Amino acid sequence: MIKYCVSTDSGCDLPATFCKEQNIYVYRMKYTIGEKEYTDEMNPEDSIKFYNRIREGAVPHTSQMTHYEFLQFWTDLYKELNLPIVHIAMGSAISGTYANAMTARDLFLEEYPEAKIYVVDSTLASIGYGMLCIQAAKMRDAGESPEDCVKWLDNHKVFIDTYYTCDDLRYLYRSGRVSKAGAAMGTVLNINPILNLDKEGHLIVRERIRGRKRAFRRIYDIVEELVVDPSDQTVYICHSDCKAQDVHAFSNTLIDRIGFQDSFISYISSTIGAHCGPGLIAAFFFGKSRF
Repeated sequence: MIKYCVSTDSGCDLPATFCKEQNIYVYRMKYTIGEKEYTDEMNPEDSIKFYNRIREGAVPHTSQMTHYEFLQFWTDLYKELNLPIVHIAMGSAISGTYANAMTARDLFLEEYPEAKIYVVDSTLASIGYGMLCIQAAKMRDAGESPEDCVKWLDNHKVFIDTYYTCDDLRYLYRSGRVSKAGAAMGTVLNINPILNLDKEGHLIVRERIRGRKRAFRRIYDIVEELVVDPSDQTVYICHSDCKAQDVHAFSNTLIDRIGFQDSFISYISSTIGAHCGPGLIAAFFFGKSRF
């Protein structure tokens, strides 16, 4: 018996077709370029167009889910399914979406006091909280209660590690992650930063590596050091329109060298992509606790 439904937003970077198959209900985020508003369609074709616009000079702007959008989204779900809702939000250290969700939850319960809504601060970005959505869906299908699901997510989210790199620092400069001078110098010196999230979900530049291939090799070393039981898990890879051969080589090396059973590859959506730009690639996996 299904005891709850799973909801999130399109920043989770899971493809729309996959979410539909898994009955993960997703609010599709909006972004604007100039005066025109677009909706994240959560598919590769839409993502490729998005990154090509950025390469041509477009500067997209995103916005958080508002209280009103949460209320409409959850009201439609509740009326359709009449089930408790477990909503998995982008990490609060990265976005104000979680805070908006908590405010909207209180407003929703004023209107529907008999309802149950659980909002999880994932402390993660991109497919990192997509992984939590997948686990929540598995627990739902196994007949677990929403309370047990939320407890598991809160206890295990800190063990989702991520390390990633990019080859163009201009976009990190725009998002405030590196200084203008650092971006200029990094471009001249072919610096590829290696970044991750700390346990609260803050984005941290951990190392600066000269050359993309060297950055990849360093990520393989880090993953090998931190991963726990790779043969029992999938490595989740997301990217912002990197070259196909680079993505497949990244995936194959993680499987062959580290021993993951397989990989799940997805595009980074407009929600994160507007800030990182094209050229970023990330690996997400279960390992030692983030610090």
